[in-house]
Amino acid sequence: MRINRLAAGLAVLTVGLTACGREVGGDAADDPTSDGTSTATEAAATAECEEGETDGDLVFYNWSDYIDPELITQFEEEHGVSVTSDYYPSNEELLAKVQSGGSGYDVIVPSDYMVNIMREEGILLPLDKDAIPNHVNVADEFADPPFDPGNQFSLPYQWGTTGLGVDTAVVGEDVEASWDLIFDPETASQYSGQIALLDDPRETMAAALYYLGYSPNTTSDEELQEASDLIAEAKQHIAAFDSNLYTDLLLSGEVAISHGFSGNYFAAFAEAENPDQYRYLIPLEGATKWVDTMAVLADAPHPCTGHTFINFLLDAENGAQLTNWNYYGSPNAAAEEHILPEILEDPAIYPPDDADLFFLEDTGDAEILYNDLFTRAKS
Repeated sequence: MRINRLAAGLAVLTVGLTACGREVGGDAADDPTSDGTSTATEAAATAECEEGETDGDLVFYNWSDYIDPELITQFEEEHGVSVTSDYYPSNEELLAKVQSGGSGYDVIVPSDYMVNIMREEGILLPLDKDAIPNHVNVADEFADPPFDPGNQFSLPYQWGTTGLGVDTAVVGEDVEASWDLIFDPETASQYSGQIALLDDPRETMAAALYYLGYSPNTTSDEELQEASDLIAEAKQHIAAFDSNLYTDLLLSGEVAISHGFSGNYFAAFAEAENPDQYRYLIPLEGATKWVDTMAVLADAPHPCTGHTFINFLLDAENGAQLTNWNYYGSPNAAAEEHILPEILEDPAIYPPDDADLFFLEDTGDAEILYNDLFTRAKS
């Protein structure tokens, strides 16, 4: 059980335009045993489940450190099932793990653009909303997303931003919220060997694209090559490409600047010995806003337990507990009255409207180019 991180003090945010999350997985565990027989690419009919129905134990594939263990225990006790959790470090690894079917997972937590890819490939099961009555708790802005119109295949889990965590003892209190810290040669050279970037093709390519003034969803070969070249040039100053330990690297002093997800910074800073020493930056050139979702795999061995689990997490009090624990924004409108005021009022968690934030979108065939160019840049 985590300590009350708010009592230790919330993180300070600097946004480039106005003074105003998630530590992703470690190594995935061995694949759980699957008793499913269909493949993920087969078309799936909507599951026919009753509200509260379970059809076996649940296997949950999630980003790590992203759910309060007490919620898992509560679900197990309320429904008489056990939950096995496994973890992944990126949407691309998630896709690779479930794409061929037979993974044995029931519920997954893909990000916005990945939902579109998965639903088009037939990987996701259309949701039976009658078995998820708490879907009415979803806030209007998340209720009909472009990546999944009508939330036919997914419902929102949490949302946040991707930016930079910095150690002000090294970069200074007046540090500018800018991607210059990583990509401007003169600036980055001041912190050479003290910078960590996410090991994530879409997120890190997006960072370079923001710096260059391009869309994070560009499909231009020339712009993507330019972004790849920029990352390759910056690599001389990069200590690590890491999606697992970026907050640990920062708080241990191994790096002074790291690239990562908002909520994990807030949680880590608040638990640090000197929380005021650290700051989360949303770069002025632009940054990524994302929504992680809950979905049931088309070949899930226990789809009804999966529906019941999603409904459980969309309960108002459970949704609030999720945010109070992991410091990410809640898409659950009914949960708001139960969320700690310190979180609701913190612009680091709920950024102002004038922050330049962009969703990553499915770029079709260009997804392969993003992956290939990122791999070349960091190699």
